[in-house]
Amino acid sequence: MSPRSASVNEELRRRSKERLLQAAVELVGEHGYEATTLGDITDRAGSARGLVSYYFPGKRQLVQSAVHRLMHRTLEEALEREPRTEEGPERMARAIDAILGLARDRPVLMRQHMAGLLQAEVGFVPCPEQRRLAELLRDTVARHGSQDVDRDYPMLRALLMGAVFAALVPGVPMPVPVLRAELFKRYRLAWELGVPPDAEAPGGTTRDTDLSRFFATGVPGRPAQSK
Repeated sequence: MSPRSASVNEELRRRSKERLLQAAVELVGEHGYEATTLGDITDRAGSARGLVSYYFPGKRQLVQSAVHRLMHRTLEEALEREPRTEEGPERMARAIDAILGLARDRPVLMRQHMAGLLQAEVGFVPCPEQRRLAELLRDTVARHGSQDVDRDYPMLRALLMGAVFAALVPGVPMPVPVLRAELFKRYRLAWELGVPPDAEAPGGTTRDTDLSRFFATGVPGRPAQSK
């Protein structure tokens, strides 16, 4: 058997990283952060344990990158789903509904993510996944008509994070429709835009439990396998 080419090896490494990201999202969503070990993640991913340290400084950074991947791909789907639109208010509504939908549909995962962001020893770690999420939100702010994106993007990010936190506080969670109403009022959005709470979820929302479309985990030369 001839040795694999450099491009094939690079693709295999990329796919291994994708499997680690997907496994981290799935396991933390199922069991929580503390109950999920790096061994659990690598076993689910079918990867060698040493690969985690090759890509990520530790478990918290891996999980944070994995959640940011889920967030930016969920947001991307919501913004680009059919019927596609360039209208600023509709895109802002879709963005708000996509992020609030994650809090509604994946509470364990998002609660653990928010808790990790508040830990002083790790905190908010910029990564490619987070940067893509930021790009999408900045573009949303610009299309909505912002005259100062550098000022208005951090405010949108803070409002969304605050809404997610409020929806997930144990014992006293605020209902997502109430939080949605406040954000829609803040951005002067009509209630029927985006995905109203009583509407059937279209493609690009978070109610689909299959996350494989967000992670390129197949093997080069073979079709991707679904679970």
